[in-house]
Amino acid sequence: MKTTLPFLLLPCFLFSATPSVEEIEKELAQPILKNDQSLEEVQAFCENRVPDLPEFKKPEEWLAESVRIRREVLDKIVFRGKQAKAWREAESKVVWDEVIEGLPGYRIRKLRFEIVPGWWAPALLYEPEKISGKVPVVVNVNGHGRTGKASPQKQIRCINQAKRGMLALNVEWIGLGQFKNRVGHYQLAQLDLCGESGMAPFFLNVSRALDLLIEHPNADPERVAVAGLSGGGWQTIFFSSLDPRVKLANPVAGYSSFKTRARPFSDLGDSEQTPNDLATIADYTHLTALLSDRALLLTKNEKDNCCFAAPHALPPLMEAAKPKFALLGREKFLRSHVNHDPGTHNFEKDNRQQLYRMLGDVFHPEKADYDWKEIPSEKEVKTYDELIVPLPENNLNFNKIALRLAEDLPRDPFSGKKVPPSAWSGVLRKTVHFTDYKVQTEILSEEKLGEVRSLRRLFRFGKEWSVPATEFIPKNPTGAVLLMGDLGRSKLAKQVHKALSEGKRVLAIDPFYFGESKIRTRDFLFAILVAAVGERSIGIQASQVAAAAGWLKEKAGVSVEIRSHGPRSSLFALIATALDKKAIKSLDAHGSLKSLKDILKNNWGANKYPEFFCFRLLEYFDMPLLVDLAQPRSITFLP
Repeated sequence: MKTTLPFLLLPCFLFSATPSVEEIEKELAQPILKNDQSLEEVQAFCENRVPDLPEFKKPEEWLAESVRIRREVLDKIVFRGKQAKAWREAESKVVWDEVIEGLPGYRIRKLRFEIVPGWWAPALLYEPEKISGKVPVVVNVNGHGRTGKASPQKQIRCINQAKRGMLALNVEWIGLGQFKNRVGHYQLAQLDLCGESGMAPFFLNVSRALDLLIEHPNADPERVAVAGLSGGGWQTIFFSSLDPRVKLANPVAGYSSFKTRARPFSDLGDSEQTPNDLATIADYTHLTALLSDRALLLTKNEKDNCCFAAPHALPPLMEAAKPKFALLGREKFLRSHVNHDPGTHNFEKDNRQQLYRMLGDVFHPEKADYDWKEIPSEKEVKTYDELIVPLPENNLNFNKIALRLAEDLPRDPFSGKKVPPSAWSGVLRKTVHFTDYKVQTEILSEEKLGEVRSLRRLFRFGKEWSVPATEFIPKNPTGAVLLMGDLGRSKLAKQVHKALSEGKRVLAIDPFYFGESKIRTRDFLFAILVAAVGERSIGIQASQVAAAAGWLKEKAGVSVEIRSHGPRSSLFALIATALDKKAIKSLDAHGSLKSLKDILKNNWGANKYPEFFCFRLLEYFDMPLLVDLAQPRSITFLP
């Protein structure tokens, strides 16, 4: 990696007129943005990019659009990347284990299946003791509850389905149960960084489960249902909408429209629920309407203490789905249910009974004596240990897969062809979604610190972002420095003092997500949402830095030195330096990553450093290549 040694500061650079660190610190602490201004801007930014569900007058037009949406979401989102496409085509293996017999009217078969080659998931098949002919099948998924497949409410649901003559598969959710100490769903973003769809394993977790269930000799492929709570509710709608094999879906408290999510903070959704660029193709309103040629029971809880509460989450989904079900003459196959007892985040008796009723009406319409009331089964609930399914010791997970992928990264997008640096810059711009922002700025106040002017500035980048900055202008400046840090500009007093002591004009800024621009609550989930609507947080940050450098050069009349402090600021500052060809003179990066692969080695997730996980950044780039792209500018890595 190319580096240069920092210049030694000579005593002649010290100016007696330099204000004290304490004076500078006081200036940097002065607020510039309005309360929640960053929050309001990111909400508007995301909402404005979510597509509306179009209207159709003819059933065949809507059905054709449904096919297009499914194809594009699967091809461009779920199975995006060379490895993800290979997973899609891979044959899943199934290993059957012990059978729990002696149960009232059913048995439990333990099994494991491959989500992707080398990654096994445990599951339980609840099978009627006496079974003949073709019967309905139900895939049961749940995201809520650390005990996973052993959750009592999930066990009771599966038992009741089996007692009604159905095949019920209880699937472990990635991150819970037997996965809870090994897999975190924010780690899926590690695959995104490598250029592979991180949410593909979540989709395949249900797809492979349905594959093996339909292979059962008594399975009726025309009577297939999926039901789940919370993250499992998300899996239910996402998978069912995209796989026509599912004839009935019952997502419980599992999702809402992206437009809804930007406001109630509880609905923002985790990494798998907000995959990169999904909203450039479809919103969850679209996915809800995709069930219009089948059957859908939307269940929400009135006072949900987790997420997706009925009052705000349900109406937009029903408003989107009703016209499409009506267009196909299938109004009776769309239902909603609001749970009031207990009304919290649950799939308890009331919600389960609504599922049993829907299963009966859709799969057994001829049975006048079908009873949808729950069959008491609490005494049959097994312990967590009783339901453990043996898994291989070397079982894969997100991090292990990402580390394997990274061994061959970055790769050459030009397949060895000799191309000019501008071609590589074009790939980088496209990868981070770099924007050439138009800059406007206004001075909110000005103070005198001896011979140094201190100005509080509000920058506006494009029509969307407001960024606070504090500018320090000494008498007869000898250069210009742009400062930023992971902890925000208020923590950069010593660094400002140093630059002023060198006679430099200093602009200390807080780009998107940092310092005063930090989003007040659930900040990383908004950063994930930014990617879901088709943009990249690190691209926004790098674009703001480059635009600020351009402005500073114009005002100062000299090229700009960037000084970043912290691994996050140093990465987007390096990207800005690599892409800006006019304003930036050099970059001093303090505390920088040595390689993007360090992110994987440390097993970081999107909840810790969301902007690091820019889709396919590591597929094509790492720190040495970014340094090369920044040439001939001087890049110095410092502690």
